[in-house]
Amino acid sequence: MRNNKNISKVSIIMGSQSDYSTMKFCEKVLKILKISFEKKIISAHRTPKRMFEYARNAEKNNISVIIAGAGGSAHLPGMVAAITRIPVIGVPIESKRLKGLDSLLSIAQMPKGIPVGTVAIGKDGAINAGLFAASIISTFDKKIKKNLENWRSKQTKSVKKKPK
Repeated sequence: MRNNKNISKVSIIMGSQSDYSTMKFCEKVLKILKISFEKKIISAHRTPKRMFEYARNAEKNNISVIIAGAGGSAHLPGMVAAITRIPVIGVPIESKRLKGLDSLLSIAQMPKGIPVGTVAIGKDGAINAGLFAASIISTFDKKIKKNLENWRSKQTKSVKKKPK
């Protein structure tokens, strides 16, 4: 159980500025659910020291869940998961050549012992990553649990009973 003085937060990380066009949907969900978050650009390939320091200090910085967006070879989620014990959710970013399939497989095919939760490619995946992070936090935060229940209730009520 977390100390109330230390409000848990989600960390949204991405390999480059261009990934933000996808990851902003995750941010939107977290705002609606009133979950504290931070966002950072951390490249596994171009800023490995930054990535290592970030992952090594994430727990100390009161991060509860990490959502990592990455495209192409998509090493960021797996490399961060290898350094920290905090849950990592990987969001495959759509790539030009393979439409994100390369990203998806890179994140989903982690070797045993280093799990990364993996969601769909692109916008839908980013939205689900935010909801997945909320689900994890709701196991120990009653306010977030209530916010998530309200989200799901609204979603259910929005489904029509008959087509028009």
